[in-house]
Amino acid sequence: MADEGAQGEAPEQPPSQEELLRQLEAELGQLEVADVLVQTVFTVSSLGYRRLGEEGRDLEQAKLAIDALRALVPALKGAVPAGLARDLDQMVANMQLAYAKAAAQPASE
Repeated sequence: MADEGAQGEAPEQPPSQEELLRQLEAELGQLEVADVLVQTVFTVSSLGYRRLGEEGRDLEQAKLAIDALRALVPALKGAVPAGLARDLDQMVANMQLAYAKAAAQPASE
């Protein structure tokens, strides 16, 4: 009877809003702007590539993603390791090539 000892225990209460707020503030205190920007770059990149696919193609949205990446990636140089900066530059270049290829294809109906 493994749960005999658990019968007398009160169920664990969820944290209060104040506790959650303190926890969030502690986590935000440890977060670096560069970390958020890198995550943003990956998110924007994913969305941009998705808009370049045959299904759901939206070249205007893809171009917006590329423009945003071209603004964010240079801002990260010096704030992230050199290897990551090179990878991000390559990602932008690859997306630009994919955009050119998608723009050259006739629209599918």
